[in-house]
Amino acid sequence: MSSRALSFGVMAEAYEQFRPGYPVELLDMVMAYAGRPVRTALEIGAGTGKATRLFAQRGITVTATDPDGAMLAELRKHVPANVQAVRSAFEDLGPGESYGLVYAAAALHWTNPEGRWPRMAALLEPGGVFASCGGPIRLADPAVEEAVRVARAPFLENDEVPSPDGTPPEHDMQWPGTELQQSEWFADVQQSVIERRLTMSARDYVGHLSTVSAYLVLPVSEQEQVYRRIMQVLPEAVEIVADVIVHLARRRCEP
Repeated sequence: MSSRALSFGVMAEAYEQFRPGYPVELLDMVMAYAGRPVRTALEIGAGTGKATRLFAQRGITVTATDPDGAMLAELRKHVPANVQAVRSAFEDLGPGESYGLVYAAAALHWTNPEGRWPRMAALLEPGGVFASCGGPIRLADPAVEEAVRVARAPFLENDEVPSPDGTPPEHDMQWPGTELQQSEWFADVQQSVIERRLTMSARDYVGHLSTVSAYLVLPVSEQEQVYRRIMQVLPEAVEIVADVIVHLARRRCEP
């Protein structure tokens, strides 16, 4: 697992404060796709539980996993009693219980691609649902976005996580849908987008950047400089595009 994947725990409280949650439309979309009651779910890379609470509040018994103890400590402050928090990386989850739903929210790209889909299928009941959601958060105003790019340039060329399989952004099907379509373990692959625009203060936007892995792996002195430079070019409030890209697939009864 890369250093970027393990960089979040030091900022667990900031992650909870500044990362947007997930809209109820996501839950409704997953449940409609399932087409049957979902009683148990396994979450991969739960972080502070932004998505955990969405599914748990529908009465689903959620097992929320994350390799970072600090993130799980923050998660436990915010989730209901039907959530079990387990410290584990996806790759270390052993065979055993299977679930009606396995999902990852802005976390799947940190998992090891080797054996990802057979391992995922082993955690699902036959006919069970896999869901992945996430997407980049970007400034809606191109002029503000360019000003931030210039301010950031001495320290970072960009702050995005590249597509794990190199799929160009203009392709109709994005990762992980591209891999799911090729996997013998999954069928009925769907991609949807929940469009979302949010407004936040400049300070909160910089707070959000402080939870982004590209910044977290910089030396502390450089982090302070880049946040200060970005703050200087922002208006008091910024509008952000925070679309949620959703991929859904169903585990085949037999591969």
